[in-house]
Amino acid sequence: MDMNEPQPVQADQLAMRAVIRQPLLRSLVFAFGWLSVALGVAGIFLPVLPTTPFLLLAAACFVRTSPRFYRWLVEHPKLGRYVIYYLDGKGMPLKAKVYTLILMWSTMMLTAFVLTDRLTIKILLPLIGLGVSIYILRLPTLLLSDAKEARSGH
Repeated sequence: MDMNEPQPVQADQLAMRAVIRQPLLRSLVFAFGWLSVALGVAGIFLPVLPTTPFLLLAAACFVRTSPRFYRWLVEHPKLGRYVIYYLDGKGMPLKAKVYTLILMWSTMMLTAFVLTDRLTIKILLPLIGLGVSIYILRLPTLLLSDAKEARSGH
């Protein structure tokens, strides 16, 4: 294996994570993980869906419900890279950042100013969106050409 290839979180590190033990909650989080995988895969092909955030959400769900599927996701030859580059601090591709911000702000503004009349929601949602936007914009931007070079060993 190439030393520059991103490595998944090892199984012994998984044991330190908080595993959900309540059966109903565990099943719901597990199902939500698979829904996130499906949306992430769809995001590879559909320009309006972001891939990385959905796969990160799936990884977070699986790490607390199924170490087997967490390993499957992070070791997957195509999908795992989205998760591992983020976990390794290499960031998100620019396309993922843009789509994430557009989708997030669209849904937040629709909710805050069209679907509800509650003043607290009209104030809170934009504030939350601002915080998430700052976080996403401060993440390193993964240049896909750099990622390809790291995988090929150049």
